[in-house]
Amino acid sequence: MKLLTVHDLNKADSLSFTFEGSFDATQGVERALTPLVDALEKHAEGWMPTVVKSGRKRKYSREAVWRALEERRDEYGSIIGLYRPENPAVSLVFNFILTQDESSFHSRLDLQPLHFFSGVDACRTLVAVARAWAARYSVPYASAHSIADEQLAGSPCFGRKERDARRDGFDKIYELFWLNVFGPKLVESVGRERMLSTPAHLVEELPNGSVLLVLWPTAAEFASEEARVAQARAHVHLRPDLDFDTVLRKLRERSAALVPVEPRFHPDVAPFLSRLPDEFAISERQRKIAELNAFRPPVPEEWLPVAHPSDVEKPKRVLESYGDLSEGLVAALHTKVPSIMDETAESLTDLDFYFWRDNFPERYKRELIDSHTAPALGAYLGDVLVRRLGGTWVLRAKMEESQVRVGKRVWLPFLRARRYMQSRQSLLDYSLTQFFHEVERYRP
Repeated sequence: MKLLTVHDLNKADSLSFTFEGSFDATQGVERALTPLVDALEKHAEGWMPTVVKSGRKRKYSREAVWRALEERRDEYGSIIGLYRPENPAVSLVFNFILTQDESSFHSRLDLQPLHFFSGVDACRTLVAVARAWAARYSVPYASAHSIADEQLAGSPCFGRKERDARRDGFDKIYELFWLNVFGPKLVESVGRERMLSTPAHLVEELPNGSVLLVLWPTAAEFASEEARVAQARAHVHLRPDLDFDTVLRKLRERSAALVPVEPRFHPDVAPFLSRLPDEFAISERQRKIAELNAFRPPVPEEWLPVAHPSDVEKPKRVLESYGDLSEGLVAALHTKVPSIMDETAESLTDLDFYFWRDNFPERYKRELIDSHTAPALGAYLGDVLVRRLGGTWVLRAKMEESQVRVGKRVWLPFLRARRYMQSRQSLLDYSLTQFFHEVERYRP
C-alpha cells in the first residue's frame, strides 16, 4: 500500500488545502475534534481517506483516528496522517498542539491529480468541508489552490523573509487563491462590506464572522483566461492599492509558465535529460524542459584519429590497476547506483543522473575528485567501451593518454572523465551518456 509522498506531489500538480484552526479542548480532545471527521465523512465524496497512520497503518475509522491521536501524543501535542492510496490519492496531515488553554491544529490536505477537481460537483465537496471546518474552528486564513501556482505566487512568504512570514502570517491580502477563508480580523482590516461585495463565484459570511470566498466554479481551471481575469478583479477589489493590469499580467505570466512543454531533447543525451525535470519544483518544470530542449552538448573531442603507441612495460599490471580503480568506484556507489555493476550504457546514464542530482563536482573536495573519483570513473568508462563496444585498451604511462580503440578511432576515457567532473554544468556538457553513443557510432 503506497501512500502519497512529497516526491509524488512533485511529479504532477495537486490541489493543496491548508487550514489552521484553534479550539477548546477542556471538554476532551475527541469531542473537540469530532467536527473535523464529521465534515470529512459527510462531504469528502470520492476522495475520503481510507488509511490512518501514526506509528502504524490502520484502515480508516473514527476509532482508528482517536487511537492514532493518542499513540503519537506527547507533552506538546500529536501528529497523525489520513491517506488514500487509490485514485485520487490523498494525503491529509494534522499537527495538533494541545494545551490546557486554547489548543490549535494545522492541517494540510494534498489531493492528486488536480484535474479531479475539474467538475463542479467535486469542487463542491471540498467547499463543503472548508465551510464546515471554518464555521466550527477559529481560523485566521485558509486556502486551497494548485500547488504549482502557489509556488509561482511565492506562497507562503510572498516576498517576505521567512522569519517575518512566520511571525506575521497572512496579515493582509497578499494573494487570492481558488478557495479562501478569511478570519474576522482579516475581514475587518479590509472592511466587511467590501469583502462581502467581492466579485467572485461564491462569497459567504459564516456565523463566526469569517468569510468563505471561492473565485471560480472549478479548481482545475484556475489558469484559464477567464479564471485569471476573475482572480485579478477580486484581488484588486480587496486591494484597491493594486493595479488591475499589473495584477492580470503577472497572473497570465504564471499561467504561461505552467503550459505543458513537450520534451524534445537531443537524442544523444535524451536518456539522461529525461530524468532531470522531475528534480525541479513543479512550478519550474515546463521552463526547465524548454531549456533542456534547447540544450546542445558539444561534440565529443576526446578522441584521436591515430593511436599513440603503448609505452608501458607491464601492460598486465597497468590493466590490473585500472581494474582496481573501476572496482573501487563500483564498491563505493553500488548501493546508490545499483546498475553500475552491469557496465552498460544504462549504467552510464544512471551515473550521470546520480552525479548531477548530488551535485557531486561542486559538493566534494576538488582534491578528492581529481585524485580518486575522476581516474576511477575514467577506468570504468573505458571498461564499458571494451565490454559493450568491443574496444581494446591502448595503454600509456600517463593515465590521461590511455586510449580505447573502437573502430577507426581511439577514445580517451580518462580525459573525458576529468572534463566531466569539473562542475555541475560539465556533467551535462561532457555526459557519459553522450560519449557512449558517440563512440557507438564508430563500432565496426
